[in-house]
Amino acid sequence: MIKYLGSKRTLLPLIGRVIGSLADAESVIDLFSGTSRVGHHIKRLGFQVHANDHNGYAATLARCYVQADRETVARDAARLIAEFNRMAGQEGYFTDTFCVRSRFFQPKNGARVDAIREAIATKGLAPELEAVLLVSLMEAADRVDSTTGVQMAYLKEWAARAFNDLEMRMPDVLPQARHGKGSAQQMDALAAVATLEADVAYIDPPYNQHKYLGNYHIWESLVLWDKPEVYGVACKRVDCRERDSAFNSRRAAAAAMQAVIDRVRARHLVVSFNNEGYFTREDMEQMLARRGEVVVIEQDFKRYVGAQIGIYNPKGQRVGEVSHLRNTEYVYVVTDDARRISATDLSTAAVPRRA
Repeated sequence: MIKYLGSKRTLLPLIGRVIGSLADAESVIDLFSGTSRVGHHIKRLGFQVHANDHNGYAATLARCYVQADRETVARDAARLIAEFNRMAGQEGYFTDTFCVRSRFFQPKNGARVDAIREAIATKGLAPELEAVLLVSLMEAADRVDSTTGVQMAYLKEWAARAFNDLEMRMPDVLPQARHGKGSAQQMDALAAVATLEADVAYIDPPYNQHKYLGNYHIWESLVLWDKPEVYGVACKRVDCRERDSAFNSRRAAAAAMQAVIDRVRARHLVVSFNNEGYFTREDMEQMLARRGEVVVIEQDFKRYVGAQIGIYNPKGQRVGEVSHLRNTEYVYVVTDDARRISATDLSTAAVPRRA
């Protein structure tokens, strides 16, 4: 999967244990799905997953990794990936914007992205198959980029991987989960909680003022293929200035989070948050207490990949060092299960396989 700030890759075993321990749980809402790394893992365990994110690239990732099923898309996707890997490059919007006006990719790879993305657009594919191919192209481009892991800036000197040739690969699309076919939605979280319903709600909201759209604007433009006007050294989409979320506002985040907690239609709530966000542990426990008794699990982790490298300005120049390399991840659990569940039970329980 793509490099991603806030990825829960290291938390997957714990999240799987927690959700797998909840009584009579067969379906899960992943309300802020991002890369769908969590939704993909939960689907692998056999749960029916309903993923949601308001960004187009994230909804496409969810359509590939949560909604699409291997048995219906794999053969056609493999054939088309082989076809696209034989295509020559053809310079266009992507090359001009992200290889000439900025330096996120080598022009040879930008031209390949242009040619393949235009080919995908002309084929009139079914949504799930198209999503698998777009994710394959997104991940191929991610493997040859020249960034620290976010698209706020590119490196002053080319990353070694940027010289490699772009190559599409088949994403890890799973078979349909035992408890039913999943879905992918693209809604604001408050709209999603009025629409979606499941046994478990997994809630992993943005932590601070940094918008995921600004951090991954190239993937948004690649997926939408709307060729928008851009601004700044990083050639961000102009709508990065306009598309706001209450969860990125210190003033509005608490009310938005409380509204989600109060309105989400699920028996069990599992919330991820860390000690670098707008809410303290005490804040989150207080918000969740309106839904029932709260169990909290703490995990110490390395920070995201960019924090291991340093702080860069929009020109890709290193301008500072990070203050710390580790943080505390909290997993909060609220359940109406009559059993007494302790944090120790949840953090050490075996992961049940549902598929």
